[in-house]
Amino acid sequence: MSPIFIAARGANVENRASRIAARRFAVKRYLAAALALACSLFAFAADQDPAVDRDMAAKIREEGLQRSEVMDIVGYMTDVLGGRLTLSENMKRAQAWAKGRMEALGLQNVVIEPFMDYGAAWDNEYFSLHMLEPEYQPMTGYPLAYTAGTKGKVVAPAVLAADIQVKKDLDRYRGKLAGAVVLATPPLALDMAALSQGVSRLTDADLRQLEEAVVPRPQRAPQTPTPPNPDLVKPEERMDFFKAEGAVAVLQCPGGQMGSVVGFSRPGANEDKWSREKTLATLPIIAVTPEHYNRMVRILKRDIPVKVEVEVRNRVGSRVEKAANVLGEIPGTDLADQVVMLGAHFDSWHAAAGASDTAAGCAVALEAARILGAVGVRPRRTIRIAFWGGEEQGLHGSREYVRAHFGDPNDPTVGAKPGHDTFSVYFNQDYGAGQFRGVYLQNNERARQLFAAWMAPFRDFGFTALSIQSVGSTDHVSFDEAGLPGFQFIQDRIGGTYGHTNLDFYDTLRAEDLMKNAVIEAFFAYQAAMADELFPRKPLNWIRLRAN
Repeated sequence: MSPIFIAARGANVENRASRIAARRFAVKRYLAAALALACSLFAFAADQDPAVDRDMAAKIREEGLQRSEVMDIVGYMTDVLGGRLTLSENMKRAQAWAKGRMEALGLQNVVIEPFMDYGAAWDNEYFSLHMLEPEYQPMTGYPLAYTAGTKGKVVAPAVLAADIQVKKDLDRYRGKLAGAVVLATPPLALDMAALSQGVSRLTDADLRQLEEAVVPRPQRAPQTPTPPNPDLVKPEERMDFFKAEGAVAVLQCPGGQMGSVVGFSRPGANEDKWSREKTLATLPIIAVTPEHYNRMVRILKRDIPVKVEVEVRNRVGSRVEKAANVLGEIPGTDLADQVVMLGAHFDSWHAAAGASDTAAGCAVALEAARILGAVGVRPRRTIRIAFWGGEEQGLHGSREYVRAHFGDPNDPTVGAKPGHDTFSVYFNQDYGAGQFRGVYLQNNERARQLFAAWMAPFRDFGFTALSIQSVGSTDHVSFDEAGLPGFQFIQDRIGGTYGHTNLDFYDTLRAEDLMKNAVIEAFFAYQAAMADELFPRKPLNWIRLRAN
């Protein structure tokens, strides 16, 4: 073999080896780059998407949708316990049941916790109302809370005195009301369009509008009250006038729709702290359904007499008592001193069972706790369930609880308490009994990323919307105004629910809606309780929203 051939062959071998080495290097470099890209993408995803326990979401869905007890819970609350006016004997009975049910589910540290002196208890024991002339008709109505009863069965003429605005208007009725039942409000115009159109659930367009309102509504700044007009007749002054003139009862129709009675408490009850003396000194005041009330008004305007029979028996407590909340816990483990809360107000108005307002919310919170126990959750943080009292009169139960346990750094007379630093988040249901469609962020942009991730396992529920807006009028406000994360869910409108009326019963509830809500609350509580960090907060230098 010639030296030239041998040299050429050696060169070929060397070149092939170089090409193989180059290819191997290129492959290694590609794999390294791909690995680096994957790592960076993973890191980005981890940074953008908080950890979501999909396996736990599946367990909670299975338990809450296939073995739900929420309708049994809310059924007992509404059918057996009934209306739950704060501090009433009915409310006390309901709270004792709630405590027992929480304990039966394995919740710990269950308490009925007083929060404030609340005045005298009030319960309606009997009521009947009939038009006797010009034709007999049973009428639908209900006594206002914190009013006196009649002295047995009373038969009296009806007198229309619905146009009293200023003090000179009183002169028209002096000497004309003795022994009469006074019709004290104008006839109510019914919204027939609303009756014919019904109530629709939130549409995609509705939800999109909520999400696209990215600029928070201005919060209400404190305002100096307008000096009262001394010539106007206050509602309590009107009632005092009727009594001084010798009237025996007052009928009114301040709102509502066909078949519904809207009635709350007597004028001035909140201001005098539900006083026994003031309650016993008032006339019986009865709210009447629009079609019955309007009929009497029309007859009287024809100058045809109307005769009414009415009987009211109320029980009024003999002393000032403390109203209370009911609370129970799933104890935490390594972060047990930190707290996640679920809740709703347990009190209702007295004319019905308070099904949508909001036995439903309490049943959802209790069912969420049951689900968590059934799937074996041992949360890092303590999960606390709250049934508030006194919400309908001004968020009293939740507000006093927050001040007592967590304090309020926005209020120098209270200040922050140690529990303020270890509180994580509160979730509330109170906008009817419709299913959750999203969350109001309460102006807390820091919550958006977490909620978007936690909502992902339930997109098939239609639970998709995040709105930056703040909303009020219920118990999450008590937390929010103290600088603590508190949230109300965006809820569907559903036809047939009649909060604050005589029609708010079990029959108006939708089982699937409440089942879904309990699943969502259970998972949100789980995620918040298991996270490495407390729920993100808003800065404290914001104007507090008080909307109750």
